[in-house]
Amino acid sequence: MIPVKIAPSILAADFTRLGEHVSEAIAGEADWLHVDIMDGRFVPNISFGPMIPQTIRPLADAANMPLDVHLMIEDPDRYLAQFAAAGAARLTVHAESTRHLHRTVQAIKELNVKAGVAINPATSLTAVEEILPDVDLILIMTVNPGFGGQRYIPQSTAKIRRLRQMLTERRSNAWLQVDGGISAKNAAEVVAAGATSLVAGSAIFGGKKSVADNITEMKNVVRTVFSI
Repeated sequence: MIPVKIAPSILAADFTRLGEHVSEAIAGEADWLHVDIMDGRFVPNISFGPMIPQTIRPLADAANMPLDVHLMIEDPDRYLAQFAAAGAARLTVHAESTRHLHRTVQAIKELNVKAGVAINPATSLTAVEEILPDVDLILIMTVNPGFGGQRYIPQSTAKIRRLRQMLTERRSNAWLQVDGGISAKNAAEVVAAGATSLVAGSAIFGGKKSVADNITEMKNVVRTVFSI
C-alpha cells in the first residue's frame, strides 16, 4: 500500500450512469470518493445537494469506501448535519466561507465526522495555521474552485511544501489533500512536495482509458516517489 489516498471526484463522472462510474472507481481500488458541493455563491457554479452523496452511499458503504465531502458553499454551518446524515465520513469547509472557523470545525466533530479545512489558491497558509491542531485534513486548492478540468497552478507546489513543513513541525497527522488539475503527469511532483491525498476528476473519469486503468496509472506514478 502507498501512504497516499486517491480520491476520484464524482463531479467529473457521467451522471447518466453515476452508479456505474462510482462502482468502477470502487472496483479500481480508489481510496475515497470525493464529492464537491457548490452553491453558485461561494463559487461560480452549482453542483448538487445532499441527495447525491445519499444516493451513492449504499455503494460506498458496501465497499467500506469513505465519502469525502467538500463544501464549497457560504455559511456551511447550515448544512453540516444534512451532509453528515447523507453519509459524509469527512466534511471539508473553506476557511474563506465562515467567520468562526474553529466553531465550524467543532460542529463537524460533534456530528462524529472528520473535519477538514480548505483554502483557495490566493489564500495564505496563515489562514489555517491556528486551526491545524483541530483538523483531520487540510485541502489546498490548486485551481480556482468552481469548475473541473482546469490546469494546475504551478506555484501551488511550493505552497504544498510549506504546509507539509508546518504539519511536520506541529507533529500533525492531518491529511494534506490537493485538489485541482491533478493527473498522472503531476501527481509525483505534488506527492514529493508532501501531499497525502490527491483529488482527481477528469484524470480519472475522462479520457480513453477505463476508470480503473486511470486510477492504477496514478497509483503507479505515486509509487515511484516512494521507490526512489
